[in-house]
Amino acid sequence: MVLDPIAVVGSGAYGTALANVAAETGRQVILWGRDPQAMALMADQRENAGALPGVALRDTVRPVSSLAEIAAARMVLLTVPSQAQGQVAEALGLVLSPRVPVVTCAKGIDARSGAFMTEIVAQALPQCIPAILSGPSFATDIARGLPTAVTLAAADEVIAAALAQALTTSTFRVYHTTDIRGVEIGGAGKNVLAIAAGIVAGRGLGESAKAAIIARGFAELGRFARAFGARQETLMGLSGLGDVVLSATSPQSRNYAFGLALGRGAAVEEAAGGKLAEGAFTAPVLLRQAQARGLDMPVSAAVEAVIAGRATIDQTIAALMMRPVRAEHEEGMR
Repeated sequence: MVLDPIAVVGSGAYGTALANVAAETGRQVILWGRDPQAMALMADQRENAGALPGVALRDTVRPVSSLAEIAAARMVLLTVPSQAQGQVAEALGLVLSPRVPVVTCAKGIDARSGAFMTEIVAQALPQCIPAILSGPSFATDIARGLPTAVTLAAADEVIAAALAQALTTSTFRVYHTTDIRGVEIGGAGKNVLAIAAGIVAGRGLGESAKAAIIARGFAELGRFARAFGARQETLMGLSGLGDVVLSATSPQSRNYAFGLALGRGAAVEEAAGGKLAEGAFTAPVLLRQAQARGLDMPVSAAVEAVIAGRATIDQTIAALMMRPVRAEHEEGMR
């Protein structure tokens, strides 16, 4: 496959970092953002000062604000937030050529329709090839050239391998798989677990409690994934366990920081601090899909109840601790 030029749609910190990664492979890169003034300034200063200050754009990265500029792209990285993926993908349909791989980099589930991100891409861009990139990767680490490993999934193994190879550098290693749903569920679900871990830490419940909530939450995420036919090894890999380890332990994670603020007593509206916490959108739809399949997900349900204001943190903690005693492998099963 000829994967040059590459377009990165979304000029936030993650999109900008991935644009530099793609440029490091020797390809031409088109970086799109919706604000004409911001993109013109980025092109002039060769830096995304608002999102990644101090990180210079590589010479082959071209910032633009018109989607028409990416018509020549042979591969697209879609880095806008999950709840905006559908709208932006529909706009891309007006300019992209058939059979162009569109790799969603969002970790979430559409709150309105309950669709996974590759389903959103496939619906909006039926002429393109949907794929997903996910895994433990902070934008600042990528931008600084620190070692990072992620997973890319596409339905066709040959295409998945080609896309992974196109983005792999000496510091950014991309593994590949055909287990699209497993990668998507790991990326979306870990955000909810990160909020839960942040709440426990913010409440001062101790490291033991945080470890327990992460472990039990990961177990229920595995049950959820299996119900969708995902592979166990995918959930145990970078896009599952790897991302949980990163996001559920570091205040650099927006979802963990959101939970931390909730645990310390902040209102839901204040806890995000003006930043996007994808898990707040994912929790209710994750729970709806679990209930439709007869799956009990107590940790996710607790997070959703706190965010919705139906229960206090202390009430949810008490309810989790008072669940009937079972063998560990039976917990959460009906």
